[in-house]
Amino acid sequence: MTLCWYCFEGLVTLILKKMTKGNILIVDDNKSILSALDIFLAPEFQTVTTLSDPNQIPTELRKNEYNLVLLDMNFNAGINTGNEGIYWLSRIKETNPELSVVMITAYGDVELTVKALKAGATDFVLKPWDNAKLMATLKSALQLNWSKKEVKQLKEKEKELKSEINREQKFIVGSSPQLMSVLNLVRKVAKTDANVLITGENGTGKELIAQEIHRQSKRAGEVLVSVDMGAITETLFESELFGHVKGAFTDARENRPGKFEVADHGSLFLDEIGNLSFHLQAKLLAAIQNRQVSRIGSNQTVSVDIRLICATNKNLERMVADGLFREDLLYRINTIQIEVPPLRERGEDVLVLADFFLKKYSSKYNKPNLKINQPARDKLLRYSWPGNIRELQHTVEKAVILSENNVLKPDDFFMRPNLTGKNVWSETTLEEMEKRMISLAIERNGGNLSAAADQLGVTRQTLYNKIKRTGQ
Repeated sequence: MTLCWYCFEGLVTLILKKMTKGNILIVDDNKSILSALDIFLAPEFQTVTTLSDPNQIPTELRKNEYNLVLLDMNFNAGINTGNEGIYWLSRIKETNPELSVVMITAYGDVELTVKALKAGATDFVLKPWDNAKLMATLKSALQLNWSKKEVKQLKEKEKELKSEINREQKFIVGSSPQLMSVLNLVRKVAKTDANVLITGENGTGKELIAQEIHRQSKRAGEVLVSVDMGAITETLFESELFGHVKGAFTDARENRPGKFEVADHGSLFLDEIGNLSFHLQAKLLAAIQNRQVSRIGSNQTVSVDIRLICATNKNLERMVADGLFREDLLYRINTIQIEVPPLRERGEDVLVLADFFLKKYSSKYNKPNLKINQPARDKLLRYSWPGNIRELQHTVEKAVILSENNVLKPDDFFMRPNLTGKNVWSETTLEEMEKRMISLAIERNGGNLSAAADQLGVTRQTLYNKIKRTGQ
């Protein structure tokens, strides 16, 4: 048993050592030199690739990932100016600025060395080379490449982190038994790394619950990265979640880490996951299962350590039955499910939230001392709030903006008639009913036409045509 363990341990060490050796590209018109360098360097590098034609350099660098290039200075017989090497050095640095390039030539002088270093070369080696010195030079250049990559990745992550950290801080407000039950479950789940699926109607505060899970978790010192899956187009899905390298597509002007990388060691919140198309669900599932991503345009995989939290207002079990959502993805994201209750089931929390928003917007719009009188408070309690907390927030803000007195009365709070009362559809035409149903669906889905169409049982194009016809 001991012997087997040491064999296994040795194999792991060998694999890890092999993985950290780096990849080198050697470019020289002398095939004998290429063969000699290939044999000499193969034990010390993960991969050794040789080219005799420098015109193949751009294609090779696009096709494979390299840490180091050993580049000859001259490629035509009788020419020893080094200008060819300087030209290809400049081309490499234009597209791969972090790549270490060591120049090698049989015609070395101080002026040529200075010229190469100014053009971005890491170091300079003369032919015939001393094996020990050559290896030391290449290893030093390899370490420099790794250092540059680490610094670049840190800067890229820092840039994305700043945008996440600068998000507005929000709070969970209320004390109803329904809310306390949810928060009690949050407290239990937060201590683990279990994947959580948060469900509930639009506007109930699912993102706040995700933030609370992160705040109470062991990852609280790291960032919580939020992604609205309903707002990402299919063409940008991979770039947004997995990142891209410069030049990977037309608008890729710089390297950019995806949300998975930015959330490394922290939490990743995927909101409205039910809006993700079926074929993209497979790509998300692979990233979640493997905890690895590859940026668009790169063959290199990046390992990520995240706590996954998802949210949706849709019935994913029904979507699985209808063939619209992958069952294996649902199992993967749904270790624990938390259902957030709608505002109409939270009783007095309506008034607690109304007072909270009143204080916030009174300060924002410089209208101190505003109060809500009792008839108005009764009106707020009677209303069913199909748009939940988000609708209440907008209603209070509008009342504050339009208020002319310090006391807000029932008439200061505007609720749409089609969202109140039991006789919503009385004394109206079929066309008006359709218009109101469309308006209600769009409201409940936060303006997302695809989600509204799905709720109404029509295609997005059909919904768009009806909106256009009814003038909404």
